[in-house]
Amino acid sequence: MLNETKMEDFKNIDLASWVKVGEGGNGSTYEDPARPEVILKVNKPRVNTLETVSHEYEVSKAVGELGLPTPRMIEMVRVGSGYGIISERIVHKKSLSRICHDEPGRTEEMARVLCEEGKKLFAAKCPAGMFPSRKEQLLGAMEKATFVSRKDMKLIRAFVDTIADSDTCVHGDFQTGNLIFSQGKYYWIDLDRFGHGDPMFDIGHLFLLCHYYASMKRVQDIFHMTFDQFKRFWDAFAKAYTGKDDHSGFDLMAGKFAALDMIVRIHFEAPNFAEKIFFGLYIKKIVKAYYRQ
Repeated sequence: MLNETKMEDFKNIDLASWVKVGEGGNGSTYEDPARPEVILKVNKPRVNTLETVSHEYEVSKAVGELGLPTPRMIEMVRVGSGYGIISERIVHKKSLSRICHDEPGRTEEMARVLCEEGKKLFAAKCPAGMFPSRKEQLLGAMEKATFVSRKDMKLIRAFVDTIADSDTCVHGDFQTGNLIFSQGKYYWIDLDRFGHGDPMFDIGHLFLLCHYYASMKRVQDIFHMTFDQFKRFWDAFAKAYTGKDDHSGFDLMAGKFAALDMIVRIHFEAPNFAEKIFFGLYIKKIVKAYYRQ
């Protein structure tokens, strides 16, 4: 049981022998020349607790058991005062983000890949009780979303009431950095927010990234993509997903779910004071653009 597990129960890893090879929004990855078959992920301090890392480890194992393509989980370890996860190293891998950076002309192609692999993910069904409901997580987070005005929350609640719960698998962090390619195969990574629900929860997350966060230099640096590429990526993704050149209706729905994505984030990580201000400003913009039409 998680509450019976202690830090000393895990093997200690000394990062001095590991080489940092990647960095994302929530943590960094390392390789050990002496163990080329594995990779180590270490979350940033704010999301590096026994509870959060154990959750990611167990969920990632369970996703693999569903038959979805993801690196094999090997073990949890201690890293300093925190924790890490050692998993199968996918050799010669590249994320869709990195491919878009290295070969900008393939941006639209990678958007179609994310669409195709996303539809495969959404076709998978989550066994009852194995993964959390995204809608239930959202409803809980809405009670804590003090950065949303009462007027805006009323509109959001009315929309949420129309969303049916579903046993469809959703990634939770559906974006260009979390689908990697190696030797003719795609793999999903960073599965700590995996659950079940309407696929638009995932698509709203991608929309938020491509339309609102894309202008931020830090986001461009993390995803190795330019502002223009994010826009091109969304346009190609939406066309592929809907099968239509005019995807304005799809964008409207994705925009509504983008607001929900900002709120449900509270379930995974409590925002600090500055983040509450940031979220409040963006929620107001999104509600004005997609809820007040």
